[in-house]
Amino acid sequence: MSETTTSPASNGAPPNAVPAHTQTTSRRGNGSFVRNIGLVVALILLIAVGVVTSGERFASVDNLMTILRLASAMGVLAIGMTFVITTGGIDLSVGAVMGLSTVWATTLATQTMAQNSTWLVIAATAIIVGLVCGVINGVIIAYGKVVAFIATLAMMVASRGLAEIISNRQTQLIKVKEFTAFMRDSFLGIPNLVWIMIVVAVIGWFIMNRTTFGRRTIAVGGNPEAARLAGINVRRHLVYVYALCGTTAGIAAVMMLGRTNSGSSTTGYLYELDAIAAVVVGGTLLVGGRGTIVGTLLGVLLFTTLTNVFVQNNMSTSAQAVAKGVIIVAAVLLQQQFAAREKAHT
Repeated sequence: MSETTTSPASNGAPPNAVPAHTQTTSRRGNGSFVRNIGLVVALILLIAVGVVTSGERFASVDNLMTILRLASAMGVLAIGMTFVITTGGIDLSVGAVMGLSTVWATTLATQTMAQNSTWLVIAATAIIVGLVCGVINGVIIAYGKVVAFIATLAMMVASRGLAEIISNRQTQLIKVKEFTAFMRDSFLGIPNLVWIMIVVAVIGWFIMNRTTFGRRTIAVGGNPEAARLAGINVRRHLVYVYALCGTTAGIAAVMMLGRTNSGSSTTGYLYELDAIAAVVVGGTLLVGGRGTIVGTLLGVLLFTTLTNVFVQNNMSTSAQAVAKGVIIVAAVLLQQQFAAREKAHT
């Protein structure tokens, strides 16, 4: 979108006046910085709790790599979810799409092709399955005018069912050793799974903050009608966004295959809820119009570290769920406060 401005002299504004849109952008940037700092402080405090309660076992390099490895697939999944929620939508199918992608990528036919050519066939299959599911979601939502909640709920149910049919509810082991070796390898002491998350995060941040696609995503979430009047093809853009989310689900499926060395219809169960929680805690507005990749990653790391602290201290998963719930509610309340302040200043 292009923006036409007039000179101060032409509208009677003082020579040193700052345009209103510049002031608003500055306030939003400062608000995003403050939110990210708050997440960093919360993460540091959580790490301090882990060090105090578990000592050297928690503070070890091996445990740090474990946290990052566990956060990697969820981080990639949440990055795609960030774009969807920024448009004011939701995708409840990403966890099930992950499961379907892992199953399809580990069928006998796919693995035979991979053994006869390259292990990249497995990765490509999983990503393509995720992309197709995302496109279907986008078309149903944008052109079928079905509410995102219902459309993606239907995709979630259908994907789980299809995965069960293909796998006959059996776990399918990966027999392509080259794939497993790459996914479990490391570079510069950092697991390849973490490098994949870093690459996807950098690309996601660049798209959100430095491209027309990112600006259009924010515009569609802020006011779809205004975005349409500004020349944005809102329906087509929604298809692109859901396709992007499906693609990240496929990439996350590849990473899960690398971690578990198997494909299953139960892979990614309830991952959609964790991804949404991480995005919301990270500062992306549920109503759309604002998205932050950095905040999303911090949210993922916060929840993964929380899980690790509970595991290190042999605490129940029930207590962990309660803690997550409290964090999510606190994050939403803070969102409402920030949104109210921004609205008051605009």
